[in-house]
Amino acid sequence: MRNKRVRSTRPGGYHALGPGGLNAKDFARWYRRQSVEQWEKLDLDALARIARVIEKARDAGRFIWVCGNGGSAATSAHIGCDFGKTAAVAGSRPLKTVSMCDNASFMTAIGNDLSFDDIFSRQLENVVSRGDVVVLISGSGNSPNLLRAAKTARARGATVVSLLGFDGGRLKTLSDEFLLIASDQYGVVEDMHMAVAHALTFYLKQKES
Repeated sequence: MRNKRVRSTRPGGYHALGPGGLNAKDFARWYRRQSVEQWEKLDLDALARIARVIEKARDAGRFIWVCGNGGSAATSAHIGCDFGKTAAVAGSRPLKTVSMCDNASFMTAIGNDLSFDDIFSRQLENVVSRGDVVVLISGSGNSPNLLRAAKTARARGATVVSLLGFDGGRLKTLSDEFLLIASDQYGVVEDMHMAVAHALTFYLKQKES
């Protein structure tokens, strides 16, 4: 008898199978369906608005600061690399992009001496200026350190752009622009966030070619 597939109630949309253990092929098939569904539902208008915000910042010589937690911290570092290097075109104005997840010394000093909730907002206090863009990446949209970062950015006159999952959480209301991946599966959300970042990267590169 084949295992009956059922959705788990665990946070993050983890998928469970019935008695008999995990069937990797069935799980991968389910995961693929979830991913394709999110691609078909992707808000291309939101992506285009975010592209315009980034282009405007680049053309004005402003900075783009990026941050996130866990897997989203890795996405932040990837975006910092791609926007700074891959999107660059010889002879054109560069995208001045910095991942705020890459200074481990500063982050751990803030976390140890102040609070983990301050690891991004405290960095922004030193560097963010009016006209900059702060890109926040979050599955839940409720991480306290990202909420504080959004508030600091807005207070300094920066534009807040968020890549979100689930229902967007509280960060959605603190964002000037956001793109929501309305899935409750962390992997699918993070995959889509990275795909959106790649789409933006190669759009910006070809736009200047």
